[in-house]
Amino acid sequence: MDNIAKLIFKNKRAKTENLLKTGFQKRGQQFVRQQPLLNQAFTLTVTVTLPDTILTELIDNETKQPYTLHLNANNTGDFVAKVREAYTNVLKTIATESFETDIFQTTQAHLLIQTCRKNYGDELEFLWQKFPENAIWRRSDTKKWYALLMKISKRKLGLDSDDLVTIVDFRLTAKQHDQLIDNQTFFPGYHMNKQHWFTVILDGSIPDTDLLQFLQTSYELAH
Repeated sequence: MDNIAKLIFKNKRAKTENLLKTGFQKRGQQFVRQQPLLNQAFTLTVTVTLPDTILTELIDNETKQPYTLHLNANNTGDFVAKVREAYTNVLKTIATESFETDIFQTTQAHLLIQTCRKNYGDELEFLWQKFPENAIWRRSDTKKWYALLMKISKRKLGLDSDDLVTIVDFRLTAKQHDQLIDNQTFFPGYHMNKQHWFTVILDGSIPDTDLLQFLQTSYELAH
């Protein structure tokens, strides 16, 4: 994926039904869309492999060769700028119409999102413009938070790694606090009151059944 596409499709996930509605054709495991660019001067082919792999090819219709000058920001000139603008606008339209925002891409994050939607009717709330990878759930009746999703470095949890991970913060009882916190799998609440919240990494290190029970307990504690 080129740098323009990487920026546009960051934290995006394709939806099959939307791809089909917006001109993509299913070819095996891929979805392909072709369209003219700049008054038929070019043909742009966009190939999507679910969930989030995007490949593009821009062909100069006169030479029948791939055109790539627009992908290098150091290449200037009116014509290259027009190609870059047209190319960018098409990709932005595809990202808006055929993809959905998917910041938290782990399987367990998706499980929590689906469970909160189904069981409580709650959607993630992104409250901080400066921190687009932080979001919360709150009860609709009490307006109290019961979980937070974030992407942080493992090092911020005291682990010896700079790997970026998706974490969730839950409320917990005093008894849970004494039993759970081990700073390996269960951590004191990150950015929250460490006596009343705890953190886990959504990497499968705890079973889904336990994760959903923690969610339910946290929801009840936010009464």
